[in-house]
Amino acid sequence: MRFISIFFRALRSLTFRKLFRVFSIGIKHPIFAFLYTYASLKAFGKAKELYPNSSTNSGIGNAFRHAYWCCLMMMYFCKISSPEKALKWCQKLTDMHEELFPNKALETKMDLHNNRVGMDYFMSLLQGVHRQFFESSFFIEELQKKAKDAVLITSADEEVDKTKLIYLE
Repeated sequence: MRFISIFFRALRSLTFRKLFRVFSIGIKHPIFAFLYTYASLKAFGKAKELYPNSSTNSGIGNAFRHAYWCCLMMMYFCKISSPEKALKWCQKLTDMHEELFPNKALETKMDLHNNRVGMDYFMSLLQGVHRQFFESSFFIEELQKKAKDAVLITSADEEVDKTKLIYLE
């Protein structure tokens, strides 16, 4: 329930121009838009379950949530499209999300980095599993390991290993 209230609050915060952009994406590819929203719900719920104290702030739970969200989107998108198109749309939608709902520079860096970790992790699994047979459980254990090894960053200038999750607090 909380996610739904957050979702509608977020929509209300958008300017007309930003709302138009959201709806234009939904019109261009309604199935991807639906799956994006569904993946958001699932990732939010799983992160809240596994990391109740840090899933909504800039902590380790948030890092897990962003990577898991991208893995879920990639999995859902690959069931209806090619991996290349799935990656393109996942990147497009996650970048748009960060653009429409701006954070401070450090938080944006963290979110974009963790999104990329999720997309790269999914793509690394693609060679061993046919894209139609992926399940959400494939990602949780490894992403939890990555969350345990997450790196605390304090500056937007810090360089971090591209395979590691990052967090702020």
